[in-house]
Amino acid sequence: MINLSQSKKHSAVQQEVRAYKQFMRQIAVIMLGVITFGVCAQAQQTPNPRPNININQAQNLSQAQLMQAQQAANSQRVDLSQYIQSEGNNTGRSPMSPSNNNDMYDNPPAGEEGNPAPYGANLFNSGYVAERSDGLNSQYRVSPGDKIAIQMWGAVASAQVVTVDNQGNIFIPDIGPVRVSEVPASQLNNVVTQSIKRIYPNNVNVYINLLSATPVSVYVSGPVQRPGQYAGLASDSLLFFLSRAGGIDPYRGSYRSISVLREGEVAIQYDLYGFLMEGHLPTFSFKDDDVILVSEQGPMVTVKGAARYPFRFELTQDNQQGSQLIEYARPLTKTSHVAVTGNRTAGPISVYVPFEDFDDFTLADSDVVLFNDDIRPQVISVQISGSYQGPSFYTLEKGARLLDLLSYIEVDPTAANYKNVYIKRESVVAQQKLLIEQSLQRLERSIFTAPASSDGEAAIRSQEAQLVSQFIAKAREIEPLGKVVVADNENVANIRLEQGDEIIIPEHTDLIQVSGEVLMAQAIVYNDKASIDDYIAWAGGFSERADMQQALVVHANGSTRFASLNDSGYWSTTSKQQVLRPGDQLLILPKVDTKLMQSVKDITQILAQIAITANVALN
Repeated sequence: MINLSQSKKHSAVQQEVRAYKQFMRQIAVIMLGVITFGVCAQAQQTPNPRPNININQAQNLSQAQLMQAQQAANSQRVDLSQYIQSEGNNTGRSPMSPSNNNDMYDNPPAGEEGNPAPYGANLFNSGYVAERSDGLNSQYRVSPGDKIAIQMWGAVASAQVVTVDNQGNIFIPDIGPVRVSEVPASQLNNVVTQSIKRIYPNNVNVYINLLSATPVSVYVSGPVQRPGQYAGLASDSLLFFLSRAGGIDPYRGSYRSISVLREGEVAIQYDLYGFLMEGHLPTFSFKDDDVILVSEQGPMVTVKGAARYPFRFELTQDNQQGSQLIEYARPLTKTSHVAVTGNRTAGPISVYVPFEDFDDFTLADSDVVLFNDDIRPQVISVQISGSYQGPSFYTLEKGARLLDLLSYIEVDPTAANYKNVYIKRESVVAQQKLLIEQSLQRLERSIFTAPASSDGEAAIRSQEAQLVSQFIAKAREIEPLGKVVVADNENVANIRLEQGDEIIIPEHTDLIQVSGEVLMAQAIVYNDKASIDDYIAWAGGFSERADMQQALVVHANGSTRFASLNDSGYWSTTSKQQVLRPGDQLLILPKVDTKLMQSVKDITQILAQIAITANVALN
């Protein structure tokens, strides 16, 4: 028995523990928020007197010099972490979710519904902004506020971090001010080293490292998703700031005319097509108050059809010929003609020109260009399966017939049952699937629209509908074989072949396949004195769901016949031929539950269709 008072006390203790943990977490968050990076005091060291240095002395590093440099660094160690963090300044790289531009395509402006996206719109759909590190590229130019680490060892040992002042200089003890403003990061080491070497020409080694860059504030304007002011590093790319602004508006902004304005003048012009096609993106060092201006979208041409890039492409004044659009859209090799529809001053146009003549065609805003394959292939390819020798694929002239090909296929007469050849055809598969789907739709309508005269009958109909729905779902998963019967009575029809035909040459076999609603589906050796009853008995007999009145016989040539049990107890078919032959398949179909009286006929018909087209007995 549970003591309720103890349970309540235990619950109260748990609540107090949870409240205490929550309080401690809040204290920890507050403490983390007030911690700042402290600046480590630099050790003040009296400059070493300048030693007597032999100018001709070799300046190769020795083991003693390396040890001396290490001792100097240890004695004047500087905590660089505070500078690597840019003194807590926000460079625009706080964790953020990737810009989601789906809304731009879900709500296009009037007249743009259904048009493909502009070429380059996916540039701003990723989250690379949050993944970018605070690294500096070699083209970055030093600016006031930057931190520079200077290490000297040899005759003079020193380690210090200096800040670029407002005049663009750094001050080095015993050296004086050194001008570093606007010096590229890749040349900073040489510039500072040369200034030090003027005072210490020999036996002094210098290492210079740019630790951090001062953040810059850049404006992004024009047709972008979120125009405004954004922080970053001077070495950041144009794509970084555009992505921070949500990317270019795909229906209004230009991907080919983007300017960076500095003091009202154009400092650099960008065309993102160069980056998208060739990976070319000019490097540029941004400054405070620079303005990235995205221009209004230029004339747009929509590409459709046989092209690798079916997008909307932006034209420029120097770039309105068909040859330029071919370079962007990259039509497939099979393209033979180009259809262009649009509007001109004189009225609407609709032209259809050969692909070779499209190079000099002048395009205009809102044109729709369709790259079309209007040359029909004059050859077809077919596949050989089953018992044959030689290649399995053949290329034939269009209009070739079956016997024309069979005369070139080598077979072993003792192994190949070449008189029972048949074809699997893709167009027949589609037609068979369509017929089955139409039958299933009729069955659905008859089941779900059946009237009920009472509540009890309605409950029964509902249960029947659920069972039939499961049957329909399984039936839709069946893939027909697309058999075309071309052989009968050892005669092969010389039919016209189609692209993708698979010609099946069966193998000679002495087996009869028994499957479907039998207890043990298996292959049984053919016996010319055995009846259908015998084969069913050898397969274990009928299952509980078997239709004992009829069976489906699938012959080696792909043809099918129903065998029915007559009143005298013998199996017979509508054909005068022998019922079973070596290589045949005996398929026992399931019996439809008579409780589903309304749909028995439809379901029976569908079962027969599936059995004939796919050689499957579906429950």
